[in-house]
Amino acid sequence: MQSEVRVIQDERTEWRFELDKLAPMSNAEARDWLDAQFTQLGSEPLRPTGKLLLADKVLVVARDAGPQLLGDPQWGPNFARAASAVLAKPVVSIDLAAMTMSF
Repeated sequence: MQSEVRVIQDERTEWRFELDKLAPMSNAEARDWLDAQFTQLGSEPLRPTGKLLLADKVLVVARDAGPQLLGDPQWGPNFARAASAVLAKPVVSIDLAAMTMSF
């Protein structure tokens, strides 16, 4: 089964991370990694209530990471591994312009 995470910024910019050859993260490890990135990037919850769902955290971390981190050969694949692990989905597509995610 193919496992990948795609992050689409706009019509011309997209990152595709194939996870089949990378070691998977455990759910706990992925949550910790995303929590640390959320804090380091100074991310804010999407919802005005302050409630932060795991899917929301994946979205805002991808958005706040920007092209520099998403394109980084170490950070990008680690983000993809974490996103796949916390969402428990082998295929994830993140659309940053629409701030949506599909599986």
